[in-house]
Amino acid sequence: MLYALARPLLFALDPERAHALTLGLADAPLRFGLLRVARAPGAPLRAMGLDFPNAVGLAAGLDKNAEHVDALSRLGFGFIEVGTVTPRPQPGNPRPRLFRLPRAQALINRMGFNNAGLEAVLDNLQRANWRGVLGINIGKNADTPMERAADDYATCLERVYARASYVSVNVSSPNTKNLRDLQENRQLGALLERLAALRERLTQRHGRRVPLALKVAPDLEAAQVRGIADAVRRHGVDAVIATNTSISREGVEGLAHADEAGGLSGAPLRARATATLAALASALQGEAALIGVGGILSGAHAVEKLDAGALLVQLYTGLVYRGPDLVAECILACRKRSRTASTASP
Repeated sequence: MLYALARPLLFALDPERAHALTLGLADAPLRFGLLRVARAPGAPLRAMGLDFPNAVGLAAGLDKNAEHVDALSRLGFGFIEVGTVTPRPQPGNPRPRLFRLPRAQALINRMGFNNAGLEAVLDNLQRANWRGVLGINIGKNADTPMERAADDYATCLERVYARASYVSVNVSSPNTKNLRDLQENRQLGALLERLAALRERLTQRHGRRVPLALKVAPDLEAAQVRGIADAVRRHGVDAVIATNTSISREGVEGLAHADEAGGLSGAPLRARATATLAALASALQGEAALIGVGGILSGAHAVEKLDAGALLVQLYTGLVYRGPDLVAECILACRKRSRTASTASP
């Protein structure tokens, strides 16, 4: 209710400025012990070898530098994913780089992995008090040549391993030049082979096996889905996050900002992302956990992802349009579905 009142004021601001202001406002009451959010009762579950208090998580991109984890955790998320983080700090693409399409309940962003770098993110996480399920989303620096991209991912994996509950490998952002080429069979296989081998060494060093998740695009052909599923299976990747933003403009044609470069998220992405999720579920047959993300603006949309094969879901753009109430709504909807499924089981 409060967010519905504040939203017109926030939407009067530049989107990136409103984003920063919203996160700052979320932090303020926490500092004074005033943040008391009623948590919706969830249905605990196990995925990737991890125990989740509920199935609803925060997608990467909202808290790139892990500066607001404690405040965001109070919203009731079952898990939080921060990043994308790159080895070295980088400013990202020039502003403006984030655009609202309110009539479509959508965003277009071309942020470009703007982040403070590995060391700053790890410092922020060290100061955080929350110790729930934490995903850390990793990527390559924009100026790292593609032939050395695996070096950046390996550096990130090694540095975040001790702090992460799971590590998400982002090869699907449309806003870093040629990054999506890493989804192609040969390059993806080489990258995952290197990370899997490194993960084995890190498991021995740290005495714990941290799950790996692969974040993929919604703009995949059937052959690409099969190739990704084969690579995930072959290299022991624990989960696939379906999906990132889209380069398609289906559903926003003719709207203001629709022709801006970048990735489309929000309501118009929902069907495309869910179709990719379902295709991966069919190809993987339960051999990796699936996390559904893209276009969730209601509890029913979250359940739709579960019905398509996801074990977990993530929110981002829906929070911009619906606010924090969306978290509890999705938790309750997923819990109801879980109970119904349990009752129906023989």
